Amino acid sequence: MKKHIISILLLSFSLWVSADDLKYVFYFIGDGMGTNQVLGTEMYLAELEGRIGRKPLRMTQFPYSGQIATFSTKNGVTDSSAAGTCLATGSKTVNGRLGINAAGDTVLSIAERLHNAGWGVGVMTSVAIDHATPAAFYAHVDDRHKYYEIGTQLARSDYDFFGGATFHQPDDPSGKQSANLYDLAEQAGYTFARGYQDAQVKMSADKMILMQPTDGIDRHAPSYNIPYYLDKQASDLTLEQIMQTAIPFLASKHDKFFIMCEGGMIDYAGHANDGAAAIGETIAFDEAINVAYQWYLAHPDETLIIVTADHETGGMALGNGEYRLDLQLLQHQQCSAWTLSDRVSALFKSGTPTWQDVKAVLRANLGLYGAVPVSEEEDATLQAAYQRAISQQSDNVETLYKDINEIGAKAVALLNKKAQLGWVSYSHSAHAVPLFAIGEEAEHFTGWHDNSEVTPLILKVIED
Repeated sequence: MKKHIISILLLSFSLWVSADDLKYVFYFIGDGMGTNQVLGTEMYLAELEGRIGRKPLRMTQFPYSGQIATFSTKNGVTDSSAAGTCLATGSKTVNGRLGINAAGDTVLSIAERLHNAGWGVGVMTSVAIDHATPAAFYAHVDDRHKYYEIGTQLARSDYDFFGGATFHQPDDPSGKQSANLYDLAEQAGYTFARGYQDAQVKMSADKMILMQPTDGIDRHAPSYNIPYYLDKQASDLTLEQIMQTAIPFLASKHDKFFIMCEGGMIDYAGHANDGAAAIGETIAFDEAINVAYQWYLAHPDETLIIVTADHETGGMALGNGEYRLDLQLLQHQQCSAWTLSDRVSALFKSGTPTWQDVKAVLRANLGLYGAVPVSEEEDATLQAAYQRAISQQSDNVETLYKDINEIGAKAVALLNKKAQLGWVSYSHSAHAVPLFAIGEEAEHFTGWHDNSEVTPLILKVIED
């Protein structure tokens, strides 16, 4: 143990005294973002301009790129905790663990190492800040669902900045701890900001946790995620705003800083097989990347930006049989599959809606029966789902984060099919995921890599 502690201190010292040029490291992780999520978004944007091709996102314009494999120690298909741990520490592990390797040993993340070396650290996401990927950068637990324990470790991390939706479990489920996570974080010196505007007036805080706004009564955020790009209201927090807050906050306090930013809702959309939402979340993620890119333009010799993913979700396919794509049809989807499901369910809660009532909701939210024509066969499929709902025999779709009623699921699936977008499952896949890089020594991040190689490469760049 003593030898282990000495080695950590020596590594921390070496990180502190070397790498005079590199001062700012951005590590972007698109949860569930495979190559097709990126390419599909670019091809969708090109179709909106009336052409076949790509309208490049910011991340794909970076000069260096590659791909990484994502399998975990015992599973060909990883979960987010094992993949997050590997990206954070360079150590593969078994599904379900955070910050603990396959042998059961605690492993330090790059964020912990740089924090110990005196760097400023920010960790942010579009989902709950104690979810698997962000937690992999500060927590060490044998079960990713130990949310209260993860949250207590967040409070003890002493990182400068956190951003996200909320805590999953602010109160101790065992009842042993009287303090909830909000109180523990405040006792540890953190100031809570609710939304972008609130954060701007609290920039002088010592440490900040920026969360999705609430109604001002309940300290718990309204859900475990920032609303989908398709669902957001003007008052909702965005990943772009979190990044716009984190950079000046950290720069005002430290000469060097490290930021991990997760686009968590790409994964949620993949679990729902919601093509329009997946594209929207990829755009939102890229908007946050662009904020870091603007910082890079001002500090090109001192900045490194890495963009990758923990795994792909859903097995998204661009093309489902015909030699064409109609991705532009997805522009008619006005809300996520989650919200559409809620709106359809609301019709049945208020009484027995007619088929015309349901069609009106599908027309307003997906463009079906309007801008997107529906064949007799397709109409019969949707009407059959309606009849099952009337008889309370619906075959609802159970996805990881939220169940979707049958009408909503079939309607979104129909729009995806018409757009020529396919899905393999409602779960993760073993697809390779992209790797993009720009900045100081970014040329190292090219070619084919295992996910265990990314963080060691970053640390090597910092040490050189």
